[in-house]
Amino acid sequence: MAGAGARRGRGRASPGRRRGPVRRGVGDDGRGHVANGRVGGAVPGHGRGRGAPVAGSLTPALRLEAVSFSYGVVRALVDVSLALAPGERVALLGRNGAGKSTLMKLITGLIQPAAGTVWVGDWDTRHRTPEALARSGRVGCVFQHAEQQLFGRTVRDDVSFGPRVAGVPAPEATRRVERALRALELERHAEEHPYDLPPAFRKLAALAGAFALEPALLVLDEPTSGLDRALRMRVTRALLERSAAGVTVLVITHDLTFAAETVERALVLDSGRLMLDGPLPALLGDAARLESLGLALPPVAALSAALGLPGRPTRQVDAARALARVAAGRPVP
Repeated sequence: MAGAGARRGRGRASPGRRRGPVRRGVGDDGRGHVANGRVGGAVPGHGRGRGAPVAGSLTPALRLEAVSFSYGVVRALVDVSLALAPGERVALLGRNGAGKSTLMKLITGLIQPAAGTVWVGDWDTRHRTPEALARSGRVGCVFQHAEQQLFGRTVRDDVSFGPRVAGVPAPEATRRVERALRALELERHAEEHPYDLPPAFRKLAALAGAFALEPALLVLDEPTSGLDRALRMRVTRALLERSAAGVTVLVITHDLTFAAETVERALVLDSGRLMLDGPLPALLGDAARLESLGLALPPVAALSAALGLPGRPTRQVDAARALARVAAGRPVP
């Protein structure tokens, strides 16, 4: 998020190239669709960056203490408290208008709470700009309309922008870019213009830009919208790798199939209140609770329930194994 003004006006398409959307600075459209939400630190194990969690640290990557926010008379968040530990994978769920996007803006510093405190690592966001939060390596984000975070003449140029602006030495910046491209299997697209790619691959390119920053906390809004199953699994694998390296992953999603494959904990907002905080498999096993929160039972969980599979598996691989054991007449552990 460093240099809101610095990124506007950059990234003009080369002659003969298609232009992407006009870049926006912080707050330009009132929705937090910033052009520069990607400047961060390093993943532990890849050369510690300023924002990387220290091994054994008890400081949460994210903590909200009685946070409330309103748009005029409309209360978007009401007394929300939560904490995410380093390396956790968490889904933020809820029906449209539940407060998820507002929470993301608070985490990234685009807006400030009306009451309560948002801590990103050991920083109180009320006393930090979005640019400072991002430069510190504490948080990196990809918004729902990821194409608004693409502006480079090539995918590689776009992915490398954040590390360069963050002052990462050139050799390490190059390594980060290569790791990010490899994590999302974008190497063969690295020299293509982002807007010559299909929309699904533009989303992957935006994710790679956030990965290259290697922040301590990744916040992703609907990262799988528009992706087919193969690309969703590509994102899942990449996020599991980030988590294993100590990065906290917070995913805002309506895709409960993706969530079941990727995260372990669910936070559910409804009418601005945190209604549930617990293991995702337990939530997916409770169809009535899901319905009351405006969420649909994903197909694998529905199939497990309909067939009475022991343990009610919610991940495809687990359901397939359970089904095979049942079909073979073997006990399911």
